[in-house]
Amino acid sequence: MTAYEAFELKYKKEPAYTAFTPYRVCPLGAHVDHQLGKITGFAIDKGIHIAFGPKENGVVEIQSMQFDKRAQWHVSATPEAREGDWADHLRGATIALNRRYSLRRSLSAVINGELPIGGLSSSAAVIISFLSALCRINGISLSPAELIEISKEAENKYVGVSCGKLDQSCEVYCKRDHLLYMDLQDDTCELIPQRSDMKPYKIAVIFSGLERSLAASAFNMRVDECRSAAYALKAFAGMEYGKFENTNLRDVPRAIFDEYGRALPYNWYKRAEHWYSEIERVERGADAWRRGDIEEFGRLVFESGRSSIYSWETGSPELKTIYDIMTRTDGIYGGRFSGAGFKGCCVALIDPAYAESIEEKIRTEYIAKFPHLAERFLFSVSSSADGVKLNMGEI
Repeated sequence: MTAYEAFELKYKKEPAYTAFTPYRVCPLGAHVDHQLGKITGFAIDKGIHIAFGPKENGVVEIQSMQFDKRAQWHVSATPEAREGDWADHLRGATIALNRRYSLRRSLSAVINGELPIGGLSSSAAVIISFLSALCRINGISLSPAELIEISKEAENKYVGVSCGKLDQSCEVYCKRDHLLYMDLQDDTCELIPQRSDMKPYKIAVIFSGLERSLAASAFNMRVDECRSAAYALKAFAGMEYGKFENTNLRDVPRAIFDEYGRALPYNWYKRAEHWYSEIERVERGADAWRRGDIEEFGRLVFESGRSSIYSWETGSPELKTIYDIMTRTDGIYGGRFSGAGFKGCCVALIDPAYAESIEEKIRTEYIAKFPHLAERFLFSVSSSADGVKLNMGEI
């Protein structure tokens, strides 16, 4: 059942509007956005759908087809404290939007996600879909930068996840058949077109069967370790430094890390080593994409995956198993964990001619090791897509 059909069933009428926000994948640029690094990304042709209609009493009424509990709150009296459910992301978005614009009208809505939760930035996609709907109902027109900033604020300040702008930027700026290449220090971005002579590719999503919450994981700890490394490196080098929370590795030149990095606590060193090496992989990957060299691009993606395991030190046994299988599978240009990498999924750029054999090999080997996840394992193939859209039609 679609969100459109579920809305009709619940409210006995058609929704006034629908919106769609794609999921994103980040082949290169993992774990660097919160330190103002450089990233690459694709939006994919699967994501979050929302069907909605206006309400005049100010009460938001929203149901997710992935969760049982319906959520309600008032647009001008949204609870300041988290309630610990799926709708916290949307309460945070309401508060962030209300700080900037007066919200007079609310909505009834049904939200549906096309793939399992974990690794594709479904939380950012849900927030962006909801913000698009709430703005439409209230006649508010946000710039792409505002939409990204408000979405990020909801996750940072309300939900408590120390994410950067990677997820939101991919879901807003991406364009079909283009690679997004973005510098988060100044938010400059380039959409690099797919060359006509590039080998064919699709984007495979391999879901491990495990879902995860960033706020409950070691994600925030990794961010703090990076910031601690940056703060210490500035002190070692005699650089000026201010507040800890405003310190980023992007402030510290690579030469400073090369000189003083070994004086850091080992965990801080490893996090910083991943950060600096990942920036270099992003730069080399963007050049490879411009040349149409998807094989070199894929090799860098595999290298990024290794760094995530050994330097960033993330990855559940399930995700590490999928990554290992991918490195031994014909037809995969490159692959890695997606998202924080503690649970969720892996993504890969694949030759579409090998899609069936890739799925069979990964499924067979993975389920042999984790038979209890057989019913939850999922292999899905997508194409690149445009960023968020708002439309009047059926989902």
